[in-house]
Amino acid sequence: MVHSFLSFISQSPSAFHSVHALCDQLEQNGFTRLSECGQWQLVPGQRYFVTRNLSSVIAFDVPECGLSHFQIVASHSDSPVFKLKPNSEDAAAGHFIRLNVERYGGMILSSWFDRPLSIAGRAIVKTDGGFETRLVDLGRDAVLIPNMPIHFNREVNDGYKYNPQTDLLPLYAQGVETGRLMQEVARCCDTQTENIVSADLFLYTRMPGSIWGAENEFFSCPRIDDLECAWTSMQAFVHTRAQSHINVCAVFDNEEVGSSTKQGANSTFMEDVLSRICDALGATDSQKRALIVSSLMVSADNAHCVHPNHPEKYDAQNRTFMNGGVVIKHNANQKYTTDAVSCALFSAVCEKAGVPVQQFANRSDMPGGSTLGNIANTHTSMNTVDIGLAQLAMHSAYETAGVKDVQYMVDALSSFYSTDIRMLEDGVFELR
Repeated sequence: MVHSFLSFISQSPSAFHSVHALCDQLEQNGFTRLSECGQWQLVPGQRYFVTRNLSSVIAFDVPECGLSHFQIVASHSDSPVFKLKPNSEDAAAGHFIRLNVERYGGMILSSWFDRPLSIAGRAIVKTDGGFETRLVDLGRDAVLIPNMPIHFNREVNDGYKYNPQTDLLPLYAQGVETGRLMQEVARCCDTQTENIVSADLFLYTRMPGSIWGAENEFFSCPRIDDLECAWTSMQAFVHTRAQSHINVCAVFDNEEVGSSTKQGANSTFMEDVLSRICDALGATDSQKRALIVSSLMVSADNAHCVHPNHPEKYDAQNRTFMNGGVVIKHNANQKYTTDAVSCALFSAVCEKAGVPVQQFANRSDMPGGSTLGNIANTHTSMNTVDIGLAQLAMHSAYETAGVKDVQYMVDALSSFYSTDIRMLEDGVFELR
């Protein structure tokens, strides 16, 4: 299972590529692509998906019985990275071309130094009739962010504060001639340089994934957060058919920068899709509201494994470990959406699948991160649980997780999709 995930990672150097790969899998499994620009004619027993911005996707499965409540797994396609600014090629020291980049999300800056990097994303290409989006991946070791030698930066091991505008600019070429990057992007797009109107381009690490440890129990690769949850949720979704409810698999972009974009969890994307499903299947507005509020969402975004060198940073009673199973995440201030109801329901689903469950909470004197569940709930209010898989070095350019956990997550989410979880009334539930 982990080898298949690492193959997916190699196909996913940007959010656009990861969603493209997920859409390919959906089409290979008989899903029909819909367009937000067109009318939807949905047939019970059929399966569909729709994209927004080509960096977010929502897929759903309409059962033969027709309209029922929704069971949703939501994750995200983006990771902390460097994005190229417009006019990014810049002459430096009279002898080099470096690229002007800015941070996207909160990454560990030091992890990006001295490793092979490439460039991927999308370009907007001028055509005879207008414009067209095309994927870009240079697919080679193209740039590198070099460290200063310790001889000129004696404080580098003493808590040096990096300046992203000066320390983190990647080296691209020798000489002072600019324009070569756009020529290379144009070749990727099978067009001429003058046809490239604009682009969203990002750095990505070229280091391949690795399986390691005394018993090969760990693996490392880029973008584990959150492509591990995106990929495992899609595996569970495409291979599980619901009998009496509508399964949904959503992968949103822009979680790492707050989700407040047209394709993020704080957009109307989920609300729009659920509403259009209900409309196409003949539900009234009142029925739609009842169906949504009685639904259940799993917000799937990875969790923190206890660091072997710094266990004191973690809550002693709620520590999680790689290969220990699915993590249910808790926060009193609702940075995570889990409450007693959603924890009980998802724990029962995992028990049914034979998947071990771990509980995570931060130390009370250490604020943690958040994820997309509570943001999505502001648009589509329903019971929601926050889960993930334990990993090390979250937001590093190269992260680490447990081999067994990949299968654990697929099994847990397959159980979630196949179990009919009904809210009979507020506070009363039935699992079938």
